[in-house]
Amino acid sequence: MNDLPTIAIRIAPADDVAIALVALPQGQRLCVQGVDVVTRNPIPAAHKIALRDIGVGRPVVKYGHPIGVATRSICAGDWVHVHNLRSALQEDREEYCYEPRRDDAPVASILPETFQGFKRGDGRYGIRNELWILPTVGCVNRVASALERKLGAELARDGVDGVYAFPHPYGCSQLGDDHDVTKRLLAGLARHPNAGGVLVLGLGCENNTMEAFREALSPYDPDRVRFLTCQEVEDEYEAAARCLVEIAAIAQCDRREPAPASCLCVGLKRGGSDAYSGITANPLLGHIAERLVAQGGAVSMTEVPEMFGAERPLMNRCSDHETYDDSVAMVTSFKAYYREHGHPVYENPSPGNKEGGITTLEEKSLGCVQKAGRCPVVDVLTYGDPVVKPGLSLVHGPGNDMVSVTVLAASGAHLELFTTGRGTPFGGPVPTLKIASNTPLARAKQHWIDFDAGALLSGETLESLADALWRQVLDVASGARLAKNEIGGFREIALFKRGVTL
Repeated sequence: MNDLPTIAIRIAPADDVAIALVALPQGQRLCVQGVDVVTRNPIPAAHKIALRDIGVGRPVVKYGHPIGVATRSICAGDWVHVHNLRSALQEDREEYCYEPRRDDAPVASILPETFQGFKRGDGRYGIRNELWILPTVGCVNRVASALERKLGAELARDGVDGVYAFPHPYGCSQLGDDHDVTKRLLAGLARHPNAGGVLVLGLGCENNTMEAFREALSPYDPDRVRFLTCQEVEDEYEAAARCLVEIAAIAQCDRREPAPASCLCVGLKRGGSDAYSGITANPLLGHIAERLVAQGGAVSMTEVPEMFGAERPLMNRCSDHETYDDSVAMVTSFKAYYREHGHPVYENPSPGNKEGGITTLEEKSLGCVQKAGRCPVVDVLTYGDPVVKPGLSLVHGPGNDMVSVTVLAASGAHLELFTTGRGTPFGGPVPTLKIASNTPLARAKQHWIDFDAGALLSGETLESLADALWRQVLDVASGARLAKNEIGGFREIALFKRGVTL
């Protein structure tokens, strides 16, 4: 049976299950890394096949870790999914113990690499030279969008890469911490190095007053950041146009220059996962993360609910006990947030995830955290705080695609690598490269997808694909190519609203 084609794979040697690479009929004979098995049911593509008998109540292992417990006896060859597997996670408060792992950290890079970036006054580099219009409050969204439409073509020339407005519905009728995080996230976007100039646009009577926002943003370059309160001028379009023309004249003087890869920060995200995500796209991102960190650069990751069930191996990669304590506090506070709103902590995966072969939150999370490879966790950041250390930073934020992409950008990610098994067109305020977990998606949605990680299933090696994606990342950072979200004009933000609306 050892000459059978590779139509199923086992991810880790200890795994009880294999993953079907194609849909398998009942009675299909398989040999998976020396284990012979015959399917007892039809197995959908990307779903799990038992490689051994598993008794009721026993753990089921994938990625080398338990992904749940069997709810009935499972025989070798059985389809393993929601009908015979459930999460083992509990709603009760969990206890954590720091057991640091140092043996598998990425080694130092030998050959430093560069990209072509725009050096900013604070020493950081941007990978785009754009003009951004940021409303402090949703009441002026239409004004901001109209300015983008009217002036975008006129000002997007002579070194200015584009003019973009980022409307959102908040900035007023918020209280306390909820109001503060909105202000902090918008300030993070306003100081982003991809923006060669920023117009902060307010109304005049909102909670997020211009004075308070200036204070949150300080220090800032007054030549690059302008403020306009619409209620204080006769014609807000005319006044805003003057501001944008003035900052465009400054941004047009910016030129790309060589910058070390250590100056890059890349955000890591997944959305619309399938079971291939954990064996193709997410491990591929892990290799890219390790390469960038070995160069002295930074990677960031959020989606805290997508860490539930996989938090222990992630926490044990924390560089010191203080960082570990911060990671525990982040995870437990997010679980408390769920409980406060009367929702079960482990109400996950989504229907689309389940259709794609993911059964439990442990399984989803263990696949998700592979995006960071073996990088050490060096920092844990509050929502909207900037990345300041090389290495992997965990950022407080939910799993929602639009919100998490926004918070990674606000924390300083120059670009984001977004893995997906089902596809999505949207993009954040920075280049958002979509990495398909499977080749059919990459072929069907070529106008969405930037890179096909599904080639791993047809003979490509992880190393060769990592080389190709790494070159693409540096090309995008250098402006030699655009992400598909940029080409399609998909740019938007979404803020994390968790408090009372007045």
